This record gives sequence, C-alpha cells and structure tokens, in this order.
Amino acid sequence: MVSGGSRSLTRVAERRWDDRPSGFRAWERTAGLGDGEEVWRWAREELLAWRVKTRSGFTVRPDAPVAEGDRPTIVAHVFGLAIREPVEVVEVVDTDDRAGFAYRTLPGHPVSGEEAFIVHRAGGSVELTIRSLTRAATSWRWRAVYPLLLIAQALARYRYMSALRVRAPRR
Repeated sequence: MVSGGSRSLTRVAERRWDDRPSGFRAWERTAGLGDGEEVWRWAREELLAWRVKTRSGFTVRPDAPVAEGDRPTIVAHVFGLAIREPVEVVEVVDTDDRAGFAYRTLPGHPVSGEEAFIVHRAGGSVELTIRSLTRAATSWRWRAVYPLLLIAQALARYRYMSALRVRAPRR
C-alpha cells in the first residue's frame, strides 16, 4: 500500500531520489540489515513502529505505529535535557518489498526539513535507507546553534544506521 495524500520531498516510494529540492542539505545512506524473509518481516515491523528512532535514544509520543497525517512529538535526550521535536508524517509506504515513512518538521523543531526511513529488499538482502533534507529553523534560538545541531544530526544518523542492523534476526 502506498498512502494517498501529499508526497514527501524525500520520495519514500521511489528507489532513486533524483529530484532533491534546492535550499536544503540533502543526505542519503543505505546499510545492509541481513538476508531473508525473517529479517524483512522483522525490519518492516520495527521500522513502522518507530523503532529506528526509539532504539537511537529518542522517545516518540504517542507510542503508536506510523500513520500518515499523525503529528507525534519526538523527544531527543541530550545531556540530561529533553528537546521536543514536533513533526508530521507526510508519507507512508508499505508494499511487498518496500516499507517506510517520511516526516516533515513543524514549528518548534530545532531544524527545518524532512527525514525518511525506508527498509527495502535488494534481491535476497534487506537494506535500510535514510534520506534527509535539512536547513536552519526559522527560530533565532535554533538558528544560533545550527552548526552544533548538524553535529548532533550526524551522530543521530550513525545511530539510526545501527538501530535495526544490530538487532536484526540472524539466519
């Protein structure tokens, strides 16, 4: 099923992401999670339950499966602080060989942009692809620390790439 409604800028349903909008820092990486049907089912289920985020140290409220149009608050836990990151899920894809979602940031988020998390099959292998578009938020408070936020984002991406790979079932 590919959800109706708005399409994401990160093109969750598409294998290739060629039409990246200008004005953002675009980023995309893919990592292998394992092989086989068991890994696919596990990774799909985990991804659509926000576990790529929660296993990376974030909290997602409410704790519910990903659904287009939902506006959860993601909470980053940094140095004993809880930083609220309001988002809106703009696209969900769930087919036989591709599952994922994208969310866009809402006012109050430390950065402006969109992030996508996709698990897909490549032959017998299961892969995780992360795509993001980032620019400074409009709030002067967050703009002032934007360079530090880019460092935090790089650390979060590293954790995302490991979140499902380390726990994927082995054959």
